[in-house]
Amino acid sequence: MNKVPTRWEMAWPTLRAIEGRGGSATVRELSEDVAKLMHLSEDVLEILHGDGPQTEFQYRARWARTYLGKMGAIENSSRGVWSLTNDGRQLDAGTDFKGHFREIDREALKRSRRKAAAPESDPDPLSAGDQQDDLPADPEDDPAEDAWQGILLASLQSMSGTAFEWLCQRVLREHGFREVKVTRQSGDGGIDGEGVLRVGLISFRVVFQCKRWQGTVGAPDIQKFQGAMMGKAEKGLFLTTGRFSSKAQDEAARPGAPAIDLIDGLELCQLLKDAKVGVKVETETKTIEQVSVDPAFFEQFERG
Repeated sequence: MNKVPTRWEMAWPTLRAIEGRGGSATVRELSEDVAKLMHLSEDVLEILHGDGPQTEFQYRARWARTYLGKMGAIENSSRGVWSLTNDGRQLDAGTDFKGHFREIDREALKRSRRKAAAPESDPDPLSAGDQQDDLPADPEDDPAEDAWQGILLASLQSMSGTAFEWLCQRVLREHGFREVKVTRQSGDGGIDGEGVLRVGLISFRVVFQCKRWQGTVGAPDIQKFQGAMMGKAEKGLFLTTGRFSSKAQDEAARPGAPAIDLIDGLELCQLLKDAKVGVKVETETKTIEQVSVDPAFFEQFERG
C-alpha cells in the first residue's frame, strides 16, 4: 500500500495483530505488525501528521484502537497493552468497520449537540461524504497527540547535544539506573554513557546512545552502535527525540545481535512525564490530566 490507510482499514489488521501475539500486544508491537500486515512502505510510515511529533500512521492507528475499544472488540487492560475481548474474536475480515466507525461518529455528534443544547437539524451529519476521517469520537476522549508532547520535543530538540546527554542521564537515574555517567569519549563509536540496571537479584551493565534528532534513525545507526557496544555491556539503550525506521527496529531485535532497546521521541516524553522531570501533571478528574511543560527547566543542562 502506497498511502496511509484510514482508521477503519486498520481495524481488521489490528485485530489480526493482537490475535497473532496471543491475544494481547503493546502499542509498539501493534504498530510493527499492522505495518507488515498492510505492506506499508517506509515512505508511507515516515509521513508526519501535521508538524508531528506523531506520524500519520501512528495517529490513525490510535484512532483505530480507540474505535475498536468503543465497539467492545478490544480493551486497554494496562498502559499501552491492548487485548482482544470475546466480542472482538467474533469479528472477521467481512465486518463493516467503516459503518461501525461512522455510527460511533454520529452518536458522538449527537451527544455533543445535546451538551451544547443545539438543534439536530441534520439527521445524518456524515452523509456529505467520508472526508471526516479525523473526526473525534468524543470531545473528551480524543486520542490525538497531546500539545504538551510537541512543546516538550521542541524544548529537547533545541538543547545542545551535550545538554541532551546530561538530560538522558537524569532520565535513566529517575527510572532506576545506578552508576550512570556520561562518557563523551572520542572514538567510542556512538556510546554516550553507561549505567547499571538492577532487576530483582540480577544487575545488567547498559551503555546508551543519545541522538537529538528531528528525523529518523536508520538501521546503519543501530549497526554502528551494536559494533561499539560489543564486549562492553550486556545491553544497549538508544534514545532519540526523533523516530526509528522499521528497518532500525528490525535490526535492534535481530537474533544474535547485541540486545538494544529503543526509546523514540514520544516514549521519551512519556518517561519525562512519568518522572515529572520538566513536566507538571495535574489530575482534573479520574480520567483527565492537565499536563504542562517547563521549557526553562531544560536550560539548566546546558551548564552541565
